[in-house]
Amino acid sequence: MKKLFEKLHAVFLSGYDVPLDEKGASSKGEPPNLAVSDKTGSEGQNRIKIDLLIHDLKVPLAVIEAGITSLMTREEKYGPLTEKQLRVLRRALRNTKVTQNLVADALELGRSRKGITTLTLIQLSRCFEEALVELFDLNDYVLSEEIKACQSLESLKKTLRPKGLILEIENSLWNAELPLDEGKIKQIVRNLLSNALKYRKRQVLLRAQREQENLLVCIKDDGEGIPAKYHKKIFDCYFQMDPSETCPVRGHGLGLAGVMVLLEDMGGKMTLSSDEGQGAEFVVRIPLPSP
Repeated sequence: MKKLFEKLHAVFLSGYDVPLDEKGASSKGEPPNLAVSDKTGSEGQNRIKIDLLIHDLKVPLAVIEAGITSLMTREEKYGPLTEKQLRVLRRALRNTKVTQNLVADALELGRSRKGITTLTLIQLSRCFEEALVELFDLNDYVLSEEIKACQSLESLKKTLRPKGLILEIENSLWNAELPLDEGKIKQIVRNLLSNALKYRKRQVLLRAQREQENLLVCIKDDGEGIPAKYHKKIFDCYFQMDPSETCPVRGHGLGLAGVMVLLEDMGGKMTLSSDEGQGAEFVVRIPLPSP
């Protein structure tokens, strides 16, 4: 399942020209041919196939989520559960929600490829809090629940600081309603924070501020940094730094490429400041159109 999602994710980022192998076969046992050619059909037809495949994953995931939730909450119908059984079900439920987020992310990338944005007035606090909850829900469930319980910006800062995540933002901006595409903003913050937390030594800084008619989001880690020769290449699909270089952590080379797709769709930009041994700082600039 994980490899299938990575393939689907790659298809969106690369313009739908990456074919799936047999492990990504359809329910009829026939692997879909996604490579565009004169013989197999148009790019648009292949895009629709992928859109439908990803969209249809939402239904079985919803059924799985409902079934697990029922087992956990309807003791009168299904009988009591032991603590060990509850732990297994909680883990299954968290992974189901993570997979649902992956489906939503893939659909959002598909919308970006078509230039679709959905601007609504949203509180920045809700957007950031939900991104943090989704980020930590799988690997640090306790922290995720603590974030949900935070009633103010100050309480959130105090909750995150011991975990090495420093939040810098003014209360006025935190509570402001801004015209944003919520799905895209959450996905951008999640991806950049995930990278920063992976590469950090001790801490990560998340800063947000308003600069004229733009929202600036800065995410900075104190890791080994990115050599100058890679500053452009890291935004390419599947690019990974040489493991013999300063940073030993390996990924799939998709997160930053996805962020660029989402930003371009909103007319935004991203800059990188980094060097070996100096950490890395990504600054995202997103235009704020008049509501």
